[in-house]
Amino acid sequence: MLTESQRERIEIVLVAPRNPLNIGAVARAMANFGFSHLAVVSPYIPHWREARSAVGAPELLRSAREVATLADAVTDRTLVIGTGTLTHHKPEQPVISLPALAPVVAHELDRDGRIALVFGPEKHGLTRKDLSWCQAFVEIPTDVRQPSMNLGQAAAVCLYELATRVSTSDTETERARNAPPLQQDVTDPTVSGDLDILAALVDEVMVAANYSPLAMREANRHTVRLLLRRLKLHAADQRQILGLFRRILWRLRRSPKRNVTNRLF
Repeated sequence: MLTESQRERIEIVLVAPRNPLNIGAVARAMANFGFSHLAVVSPYIPHWREARSAVGAPELLRSAREVATLADAVTDRTLVIGTGTLTHHKPEQPVISLPALAPVVAHELDRDGRIALVFGPEKHGLTRKDLSWCQAFVEIPTDVRQPSMNLGQAAAVCLYELATRVSTSDTETERARNAPPLQQDVTDPTVSGDLDILAALVDEVMVAANYSPLAMREANRHTVRLLLRRLKLHAADQRQILGLFRRILWRLRRSPKRNVTNRLF
């Protein structure tokens, strides 16, 4: 089983859950396998209050973080993993099978990373926009005749994989050899919040440079979020790139030749 220190660095994130029974089921599954950190993004408030009184894991639910956005929920995470089936998703990030989840998580824990395992709403799962904050997508295999899985059940099978297959006796070298080629072996990995700071600055530079029409701005933001996560930046590299883009933005704003139409953005 995972050590207490390892479990402390893994958080379960539920995006816009609505059914209090499902939220309670996730909390009970977490308690079953020794996980205690839960974040709930934009819950349906009346049902969220009901869930807090659910039996099985009341203390875990009372201590759960309630946040407005997925970006807020994962701001301090070094690895964010979305979950679901491929029936309704065409992920733009690496797809890992459920059995391969444990080596990926073990490898991140070995470098002192902090992990978020993200589950989407019951009706449609994680959206394309939600997944743009994820470095990977773990596929939960299901029969094609019934591809959707109950939220509580999905959480339970994922947490079982983590609790029982992330061996604490393996060496870091062995784990790295078994892990899919998802992460670089670097210390001081970049947290999601710092990537968002860099993405926001890149967006400012693109606007200042009149890079594309206003109608394309959200699509550009999506692309930049994905790209920065694919690069697997070391924290020091993120800071250096941030400085470069700040200098570019400063020069663009001081340039006398800036197109006046930029003011429309």
